Amino acid sequence: MAVDEARLEGFVQKFTGDFGAALHASTVVIGDKLGLYRALADLGPTDAAGLAAATRTDARLVQEWLDAQYVSGYCRFSARTATYWLSPEQAAVLADPASPVFLVGSMTIAAAAAKDEEKVREAFISGAGLAWHDHHHDLFHGTERLFRTGYAANLVSSWIPAVGVADTLAGGGSIADVGCGHGASSILLAEAFPNSTVSGFDPHRASIDVARKRVAEAGVSDRVRFEVAAAQDFPGSGYDLVCVLDALHDMGDPLGAARHIRDVLGPAGVWLLVEPMAGDSVDDNVNPVGRIYYAASTSICAPAAQAQPGGSVLGAQVPDATWAALAADAGFGRFRRATETPFNRVFEVRP
Repeated sequence: MAVDEARLEGFVQKFTGDFGAALHASTVVIGDKLGLYRALADLGPTDAAGLAAATRTDARLVQEWLDAQYVSGYCRFSARTATYWLSPEQAAVLADPASPVFLVGSMTIAAAAAKDEEKVREAFISGAGLAWHDHHHDLFHGTERLFRTGYAANLVSSWIPAVGVADTLAGGGSIADVGCGHGASSILLAEAFPNSTVSGFDPHRASIDVARKRVAEAGVSDRVRFEVAAAQDFPGSGYDLVCVLDALHDMGDPLGAARHIRDVLGPAGVWLLVEPMAGDSVDDNVNPVGRIYYAASTSICAPAAQAQPGGSVLGAQVPDATWAALAADAGFGRFRRATETPFNRVFEVRP
C-alpha cells in the first residue's frame, strides 16, 4: 500500500506528542510525591534553588524538573527574572487536594500501569488476568486520590439527589459502599449524612486497612465500618442505598453482584451504580475520555475481571443497554441514567 506522506507526518507528530506525554507522567508523580507543586504554589515566583531549599531536594534536578514542567505547560516562567510559578488554574489541578479539578492522582495511575507492564503482558499470554491486589501499590493510592476528587465534587451534591435518596439518608438510613477501596466515598457519605450508617466493603484487605485509618483520621468512626468482603456476598440487609462506584465493570461476576444487591436492598432501597462514561459503540468512544478508559481497561479493568471467578470480562466501556439488561436479569424493575459528568454515567436502579 502506498504511504500518504501528509498522513504519515501527521501520525508521526501525534506519536511524538504521546511520547512526550508518557515521559512527562513520571515527572508529575515525582513533583506530587516530593511536594514540588505544593511548594511552588505556596512560594510564588521562585527559582530552582528556592524550590529545592523549600522541599529539601537537589537543586540541579529541580531545575530540570522545572524546565520539563514549563515546556509541557505545567507551570509559568519568566526569562527576565529566571523564576517559575503556578497559575491559579495550574495550582487547582496540580497542588490543591481540595480542588474539584485536582488531577495529579491520574498520573500516579499512569505510572503504576507502566510499572505493571510486564505483568499485564504476561496476562495477554496466559489469559489468566491480573488481580487488583497484584498491581503496584501506586495504583491503589492514585485511584484513591483521583476518584476522591470526582466524588467530592459530585457524590453528595449531585448523584445522591439525582437518585432520590437524599431525604432518607438525612433522616438516618443505612448505606453499603461496595468496592470502597480506601474509603473516600464512604467518608464523604458519613460526613454528609451524620444520621446514617455506612458499611464499606472491598475484597482487597490492604485497602480496607487503609480505609480504617482514613475513617479514624476523618473522625467518623462512630458511623462507618469497613469489612473485607466481595460484592457477591457482603453482609447485611435492608439497605436504603447500595453504592457501586466505578467498580462493577471490574468484576468477573457482575450479575452475581447485582443479584446479591437486589437481595440486600430494602423495599424502597436504591442501587446507585456509577460507571465510566461510554457510548453505544467503539466509534462513539473516539474521544479523549474513551481513550483514557480503553487504555486503563487494557491494563487494569479487563485483567482484573479475568482473574476473578465468573467468566465475565466487560471492560470499562459498557453501553447503557448492557447495564440495563444486567439489572433486569438480576430482578430489578427500574433502571435509568439519572445524571452524568464528562467522565461518569450515574444510574438509578430500583427493585
